[in-house]
Amino acid sequence: MNLLFVGDIFGNPGRGAVRKLLPGLRREHEVDIVVANCENAAGGKGVTEKIARDMFSAGCDVLTGGNHIYAQRESMDFIEREERLVRPMNYPPGAPGRGYVLHQSAAGFPLGVVNLCGRAFMGPHYDDPFRAADDAIEALRPLTPLIVVDFHAETTSEKIAMGWYLDGRVTALVGTHTHIPTADERLLHQGTAYITDVGMTGPYDSVIGMDKDIVLEGLRTQRPKRYEVAAAREVALCAVLITVEAESGRAESIRRIRVEL
Repeated sequence: MNLLFVGDIFGNPGRGAVRKLLPGLRREHEVDIVVANCENAAGGKGVTEKIARDMFSAGCDVLTGGNHIYAQRESMDFIEREERLVRPMNYPPGAPGRGYVLHQSAAGFPLGVVNLCGRAFMGPHYDDPFRAADDAIEALRPLTPLIVVDFHAETTSEKIAMGWYLDGRVTALVGTHTHIPTADERLLHQGTAYITDVGMTGPYDSVIGMDKDIVLEGLRTQRPKRYEVAAAREVALCAVLITVEAESGRAESIRRIRVEL
């Protein structure tokens, strides 16, 4: 089974890249299921129902979130009822939505998708992601050996630690949030595919998706600035392609994909 995980879709440029590039990638690599992080899809923060449905129509099967998933207030009801969208499982109890889903792949195999948020430099309001991961795996393991975890976190050390913690218990641990792809994709010792950060799907002529001139002025003057999504220049879709032995849930390979628009 071939799984494609698409990194943080950022604003309109990122959505345009998904619409134009994802159908071809699905055909070229015979992809059975696509998981994509959408927490920056609406103007750089959050996601709306209209945008999520657009991404589903473009070929995304499951959407994951992160620390900005609730940024669009009108989307709370949609997040609660849309079963193909997951938010970090380690939000406090009662938060809208779900932290994991079970989705049937085109190949006929059920895939568990888990979303977690890191705590280092991410704010004090997240529960323990390691305990949340245990709870999700305990719920999903009787249903499927195929589990992919999107760990939306700031520091490489926390992501690497989670990779080792889940090695052999999940199919893949992919990192998101920093928007810059890392070159450390590998198979861990017990068969879990790992990468610290998939990278952003969006405008790279920017500062992690935002207009670079505005960001630079703010950094140089220390005056508050209203950030804006960068223009659609140097737009790229970043993803990882993971080949999986479906019966066991063990990953057989992982490789980075970067396609420019």
